[in-house]
Amino acid sequence: MTSPPIRVLLVDDHELIRRGMRMVFDAESDMHVVGEAASGAEAVHLTAELSPDVVLMDIRMPEMDGIEATRRIVRGSPGSRVLVLTTFDLDEYAFGSLRAGASGFLLKNTPPAQLMTAIRSIAAGDALVSPRVTRAMLDLFATKLPRGTEPDGDRVGALTDREQDVLLAIAKGLSNAEIGEALFVSESTVKTHVGRILHKLDLRDRVQAVIFAYEAGLV
Repeated sequence: MTSPPIRVLLVDDHELIRRGMRMVFDAESDMHVVGEAASGAEAVHLTAELSPDVVLMDIRMPEMDGIEATRRIVRGSPGSRVLVLTTFDLDEYAFGSLRAGASGFLLKNTPPAQLMTAIRSIAAGDALVSPRVTRAMLDLFATKLPRGTEPDGDRVGALTDREQDVLLAIAKGLSNAEIGEALFVSESTVKTHVGRILHKLDLRDRVQAVIFAYEAGLV
């Protein structure tokens, strides 16, 4: 049975960029562009109306930027995941979008094939930004993060000792296989722990887990 196409919403204030992206998506049999938005406010409205699987979000837009739009989409349309496009690899705006709940970010000059792979990955529920890249971003902007806040400390207490070990390993940028090797457990057991951690802490993915670990003062 063929899976339904991935529903994508394009968000960019430049019409030519949206047209170019649509042409790329139209060439993919497993993807369908359900709409286009020229501003963050329009993106929030269309996401609620169209329920896309993935919102391809520009950051710097008039009226409402992509970070605020991402925050509102994550809060109001949890079934839609956001992939942010940015101009610079370690753009502080990209970091802000991850904190707002985006599932990843890509450079605007990313090759089309890589963009398609990213869309499929995020639609499947994965976080696009690897823990190592996220860790580098957090190191760069660590001074802007609140550290060891009491609510986060309370949430950490809901985790078992082993789950806290796994969370710390995630924050250090380890893959599931590396965590399993370090803790002497199978990779499938690590995946189970990761799923429980995300559920208990009400986090969307590993990217958010890394950010949580920093804000809770674990790293």
